[in-house]
Amino acid sequence: MIKKLLTKMNLAASALLLIAGFVAVPVAVTAQSNIQDNVCKGLQGTGVDSCEDDGGDASFAGLAKKIINIFSIVVGSVSVIMIIVGGFRYVISGGDSNGVSGAKNTIMYAIIGLVIVLFAQIIVKFVLTNTKVN
Repeated sequence: MIKKLLTKMNLAASALLLIAGFVAVPVAVTAQSNIQDNVCKGLQGTGVDSCEDDGGDASFAGLAKKIINIFSIVVGSVSVIMIIVGGFRYVISGGDSNGVSGAKNTIMYAIIGLVIVLFAQIIVKFVLTNTKVN
């Protein structure tokens, strides 16, 4: 009985950490974006070209970034929803081994989807910054 309780508490703690990560990352990204915007505004008119847009939305790079960002938002949202669904399935399985394994698989595949989206973002950014495609 204690082992079951510890397992459920461990799952709950993991879920809270996961949720905290989803809250903290967008806040950090927004703060970084605001800082970058303020620095660029301060550099306007000084002749520094580091804040110029890299081709704008009309270029292939801009279009690829927009497509990947939209795709990442959709897949990330679906993955988070599936993690929540897997958590509910785990809670309502009532100890049934088939239900528990199905719920764990749902959560695992959703996390794998999030990792793939993260790596897709990293790979696309790496490719677009290291190639000069017009």
